[in-house]
Amino acid sequence: MKFLLRLVKALFGWLLALLILFEEWGWEPLQRVLAWMGRWPGLRWIEGRIRVLPPYAALAIFFLPTLLLIPVKLLALWLIAQGKVLSGTLFILAAKLIGTAIVARLFALTQPALMQLDWFARLYARWIRWKEALLAQVRASWPWRLGRVMKHRIKQRLRRFIERRNDAK
Repeated sequence: MKFLLRLVKALFGWLLALLILFEEWGWEPLQRVLAWMGRWPGLRWIEGRIRVLPPYAALAIFFLPTLLLIPVKLLALWLIAQGKVLSGTLFILAAKLIGTAIVARLFALTQPALMQLDWFARLYARWIRWKEALLAQVRASWPWRLGRVMKHRIKQRLRRFIERRNDAK
């Protein structure tokens, strides 16, 4: 029984680590895309209003996408229950991608106000420490290191292939 519990805990840890890695990889690029879109006149005005919100209003705006995505995720689950597994899964993935982009941008806009809340600043600091420790564990694991080596080798081979192709021209 202890073995099974350790196995489930390890699998949960890896799934959580994968989710966090997805967030890490997606957070900055998606936030930059929305920042670029934020230069559009109407969105620039909205972003300006969000930046000056008081702390608890910023907190409400920051959590708003989470609430708005619940019906979307329920619809995706309904699609899966109807046998449309691919459509439901794609719907969930799209919602996750869009939700991550919006939350990343909103956090960039509201972080100064949110950090004025002592409890939020403490929780955020604790979250960052925990996340960095988890990511350090993942990055030290043999699958991660093997993946990095394979990625490096693939890049080298691709670079050599392109160079040979260009030399042949």
